[in-house]
Amino acid sequence: MTELAVYAGLFLTAFVAATVVPAQSEAALAMAVAAGYPPLTAVAVASVGNVLGSVVNWVLGRFIGRLRDRPWFPVREQALVRAERWYRRFGKWSLLLSWVPIIGDPLTVIAGVLREPLPMFVFLVAIAKVGRYVVVALATQGLV
Repeated sequence: MTELAVYAGLFLTAFVAATVVPAQSEAALAMAVAAGYPPLTAVAVASVGNVLGSVVNWVLGRFIGRLRDRPWFPVREQALVRAERWYRRFGKWSLLLSWVPIIGDPLTVIAGVLREPLPMFVFLVAIAKVGRYVVVALATQGLV
């Protein structure tokens, strides 16, 4: 496989994993690092893809309010209200948990719903996502 294809696949996997589509980007990163690709480059590529995927969630959240009353809307009003309440309680700092499976993706959507400013959103999500990938890369190399 060419180096470009590996990095493109890593970026795409990380991007999709950050959206509400279920995917595992940690395995892709670990495989790239284990295959001998430079860990710093692999972490950077995965991080950019994952943060951009979270920005897609934020954008979806910004416009979700317009669709709440539609019968086909995939999230029940009660669940959305509960998530909003939780985010209001813990605030923007909860975005440091955006790397956590199951809760991370909805957090990034709710941040958009509640209009968290994009620069602060990207800053906090980047800290979380890069931190997770650094740990995965170090663990793959047996350093953690």
